[in-house]
Amino acid sequence: MVTAGPTIEPIDPVRYIGNHSTGTMGYALARVLAERGAQVYLVSGPVHVTIEHPSVHLIQVHTAAEMAEACIQRADNCDLVVLAAAVADYRPAHTELQKIKKSGQAMTLQLEPTTDIAATLGAAKKTNQVFVGFALETDDEEENARRKLVRKNLDMIVLNSLRDEGAGFGTDTNKITVFWPDNKKSSFGLKNKQLLAADLVDEMLKLMTA
Repeated sequence: MVTAGPTIEPIDPVRYIGNHSTGTMGYALARVLAERGAQVYLVSGPVHVTIEHPSVHLIQVHTAAEMAEACIQRADNCDLVVLAAAVADYRPAHTELQKIKKSGQAMTLQLEPTTDIAATLGAAKKTNQVFVGFALETDDEEENARRKLVRKNLDMIVLNSLRDEGAGFGTDTNKITVFWPDNKKSSFGLKNKQLLAADLVDEMLKLMTA
């Protein structure tokens, strides 16, 4: 199972909270896994990327709650779970049924936390499953990534950085560092996301055959 893209959390029927994820990396990973013989559930937020492969089963969602439900339903039957989506950490505590009219006054939007999908799935992980997470950090990058690796019971985490030109959201290229629980790490220089996806799948397969 691979998750990809953003989630969007509605404020009213017109507006929402979201992020800049395009889903390119997640879709590239799904494609590489399928090309190598896997049957892939691709749980995707709203993106403009497309994929056509008979072994990729696309499940389209919008909100973090929908993505959590789709993942929880399927994770138990998966050998590999790759959590590449940029899931919203917060959502509006209340969604208006009608468009909010501009009043000229300041407006306060109360937010509540969404389900932590990686932590929820990681807590129920079986011994024969491999879980891979992604982290996008802007400060204390390695420290934060390593903490997520342990806290969410992952077997590998991929660190993206917004500090690097040509990496992160909205590009066809990326530059990443991969961490494992045994303190091992490996860096991959700037390259096309499809090529990076192949590199990452190589690392995932090593974990699955260890």
